[in-house]
This record gives sequence, structure tokens and C-alpha cells, in this order.
Amino acid sequence: MSDVTPEELKKRVEVERIKDASNYLRGTLVKSLNDPLTGALADSDTQLSKFHGIYQQDDRDLRDERRRQKLEPHYQFMARIRVPGGVCTPDQWLQVDRIANTWCNRTIRLTTRQAYQFHGIIKRDLKRTIAEVNAALLDTIAACGDVNRNVMCNVNPEQSRLHEEVFEYTRRISEHLTPRTTAYHEIWLDKELVATSEKKDEEPIYGKHYLPRKFKTAVAIPPSNDVDIYANDMGFIAIAENGRLTGFNITVGGGMGMTHGEPETYPRLADVIGYCPKEKTLQVAEEIVKIQRDFGDRTNRKHARFKYTIDDRGVEWFKFELNKRLGWVMEAPRPFTFEDSGDRYGWVEGINDTWHFTIFIQNGRVLDTDDYPMMTGLREIAKVHAGDFRLTPNQNLIIGRVSSKQKPVIDALLKKYKLSGSIHQSGLRLNSMACVAFPTCALAMAESERYLPSLLTKIEAIMKEAGLEHDPIVIRMTGCPNGCARPFLGEIAFVGKGPGKYNLYLGAGFHGERLNKMYRENIGEEQILAELTPIIHRYAKEREKGEKFGDFVVRTGYVKAVLAGKEFHS
Repeated sequence: MSDVTPEELKKRVEVERIKDASNYLRGTLVKSLNDPLTGALADSDTQLSKFHGIYQQDDRDLRDERRRQKLEPHYQFMARIRVPGGVCTPDQWLQVDRIANTWCNRTIRLTTRQAYQFHGIIKRDLKRTIAEVNAALLDTIAACGDVNRNVMCNVNPEQSRLHEEVFEYTRRISEHLTPRTTAYHEIWLDKELVATSEKKDEEPIYGKHYLPRKFKTAVAIPPSNDVDIYANDMGFIAIAENGRLTGFNITVGGGMGMTHGEPETYPRLADVIGYCPKEKTLQVAEEIVKIQRDFGDRTNRKHARFKYTIDDRGVEWFKFELNKRLGWVMEAPRPFTFEDSGDRYGWVEGINDTWHFTIFIQNGRVLDTDDYPMMTGLREIAKVHAGDFRLTPNQNLIIGRVSSKQKPVIDALLKKYKLSGSIHQSGLRLNSMACVAFPTCALAMAESERYLPSLLTKIEAIMKEAGLEHDPIVIRMTGCPNGCARPFLGEIAFVGKGPGKYNLYLGAGFHGERLNKMYRENIGEEQILAELTPIIHRYAKEREKGEKFGDFVVRTGYVKAVLAGKEFHS
């Protein structure tokens, strides 16, 4: 991709000009980090820090008080750690725990993209935090920013041989699409600066300006769609014969974010465009990313996601362009079926005399409370565990590859620290997710992580009255419409509109194959409960055998089925 002309650069959004002048993501980050007069980074460096896995935030609970005291906002930083496929070692868990309790707010956040998040880091501790993450053989590079982010993979608690092979491709895709700039190592790890006369950075996949917007990739193993494959810009659906991987069906153009009141923005489900043999996987991944690099909209950030590139030009155009770049024609998609999108809780037996225990972690927040020492319990398990830890796409955690010999030891620790009891929740709660929202997210319009648990308690009472206490319903909440908890794939979803107010969406597919649709706009808790009560009771009485809640509300006319993003607002 050739450099753009000065005239073309002027037409682009400010972030594009920041990237252009950044010298491959360096900017003036070193200067900003060393500025003792403010807890913040310079505006341009705030944008560039995202590529390094960092978001500048402030505590919104303290804004008004600090403003009255004529103090700058209480700036702090969120750092996100990439964990390709969600798998890490017990020692890495211990290091993440130690860092969280030393430099952060003493919690670990497990994200919906199988990554770790640290919150509450102050600027003077930021460099030390990132260095210690890397010392644990993890990193934060490309966890945010206009690049391919953490590559997700089905966690498969059975630990099948198929999963082992698919996970290896997940790791390889992640590594192949990681930016090549040395800026990350120079800034955070004190690697010696390379003189420009000796060598220049280059980005063979991304180019000088990287992508127009963020890019998300996932790998699914049917029949589980726990990664919500259709919500991703690029997806790989594993196709196997006799339990061995042969290749992948390829999906393109998924994405969740939108903007309230702007119907030209919308969530979109990815299209399945073809099949590629496994040995061609990295070539296909690279060329798909390059097409978005070359054709994505760099003049309007709200129109810059890959889903709009696909909709603007058409799926057939995209397939033609991809095949041309590949130099060969992808085959027609192979048959596959998804049967669920959730996690399997409790003990699940795997292969080679191993077991796996999935713990429910509400909204992904790992911390200790007076009556639930979750963080301590996981720390004690990690000290003796010989297998692995797996972050699920639903914000939960698997203690993986536990041998039959060690299973009683792990089971005793699960019980001692009340972790085994985490799975004894309603079907509604076990299938719920929420984004962080207040007090740290700058985009939040309403509460999410802090509010959903109490709202669920009230909806659970309705479910119990209707005899549905153990029925699974996919329920999601976000503080804004940007889609971090994949709300538009919730059978019931709440998207923040203002303080205490949410848009209520209904009707997504239980397997992630259909979007939901807005049912009521800008309502508070009292009206939410009033709206859901008769629908839930009717569902209990009139559902067909095996019918999921999302299918029921579509069949009975509460909302229309939405299969295409352009239908979302109609």
C-alpha cells in the first residue's frame, strides 16, 4: 500500500493524521509518561497508547468533587493483556494476580474477548506494570487500537485433539497479525532505540497507517459458538473429518457497535463466504486484513469498521477481490451446525485422563469480598495446579487439564473458597454478561457491570414465578451502544441510553445466528420489569417444545427477526 498524498491525508480524520506522524506508534509517549505535571498523556499519545493495549480513563465517580476542588480528573489507566485463545499457565495467572494487587485496583477483569484487563493504574506505575506483564511472557501490544486484536478460540473443556490443533492455528493467526513495530519494546521494555540510519520500522501487513478501525477475529469449533463468531470482523469455523482438522469456513463483516439516533450505524452479522484448507489459513487472514486496510473508510470513524466496507461494496465484490489477491478460488462453505453459545459449568471430563472445571464469574470481575474470597481461592489453586487456566468468551474461567490424581485436591480448594458454589445460579444469570461502564469507561451513558446483578435478581423472581428458574436465556447489558458485551446478540439485552435508562432489545438467536431488535426505548427499571413480566409468563405457557426465548418473541410477534444489519432499525 503506497503512502497517501498530503491532500488525501487532509481529508482523513484526526486519528489518521496522528498515526501518520507517529513514527510507527511512538509519538511522544516517552515524553508524556515522564511529564510529572499531569496524570494524563498528551491528546495524541492518548490515541497511540491504545495500540499498546492501554486506555486512559478517569474515575467518573470523583469528577464533580475534583472539579469543585479545581483539580484535574483522577486519571488512571486500563491495560489489556492479550491471551490468544484464552489459555494461560497457572504461573501466568499468579503473575497477573500479583500485578493486579501491586499496581492496579486489586481486581482482575476477564473480558468477553478472552483477555485480562487491569484497572486503576496511575501513570507513574504504568511502565512498570507493562514490563511486569511482559516478564510473565504475556503482552499488551495490539490489545486495543486500529489493528487485529486478541484472537478468540472456543475453549472446548473436553480438551479434544481437534481443539489442540485449532488452538495452534489461533496462536499462529494472532502472531502473524501482530504489528511489527519495535516501538512497544522500546517504550515499555527499554530496548535500545534503533538508529534510523541503520534500520527503519515497517509494517508489511498494516502499512504506516494501520487499519481504519479496530478488527476482531475469532475461531469457532462447532457445535459450540461460544466465541459469537458472527459478531467478528473475521472468523474461522473449524471443519473436521474423523476428528481431525481439514480447514475452515471463513466469515467476514461482523460487528456490534452502533450510535444511538444514527440509523446509518448498526450491528451486523458476518457472512460465511467460503472454505479454505488449513494450510492456507494465514494467507487468507492476511489478505482479508489487507482488503480492509486498503478499502476501509478513513474519513469517518463511525463508518470505518469492516462491516461497512462489506455492505458498501457487497459480499460478491469482496469474494472476487479476495480470490484475486489469493491467486486461487475458495471452495463453497462446508456444512456445520451450532447448538449453543454458552459455557459448560462444573466438572467436564476430557481426554487423556483430564478434567476441567468451569467457574461462573459474574461479569468477569475477579476480586475478594468479605463473604466470597474468589481471588484468594484462584491464587491458591494456581499454586498447586499443573494444568492450565482458560478465559472463556463469556467472562468465565476454566481450571483446565486437571489430572484424575489431582482432581480431589483442586475440588477441595474449590469448595474451601466457595468457588464450586458459583455454578449454582439461575439459568438467566449463568448466561449473562455486562461491560464495565461506570465508573471508568468514558463512553458509558448508564451503569452496567455494577447494576446488572441487582436487576437480574428482580428478573429471576419473575422467572421463578413462571417456573423458568433454570431455563437459560442469553441476557446482556452495556452502558452504551458500542457493543463490548455483544448486546445485540442477547435474547434480552439492555443498552444504556442515559442515567438509569436503557433501550430494551429482544429476539436474538440463542446460538448467535440472529440479531435482536429494539422493543422499548429509554426505559427505567420499573418499566423494564413491567414489560418483561407478561412476556416471560406467556413464554412459560405457550412455548413450543425446545423453543428458546428469542425464537418465541419472534414467533409471537413481539419483534421481527433481524438477520441483516440494515434491517436492525427498520
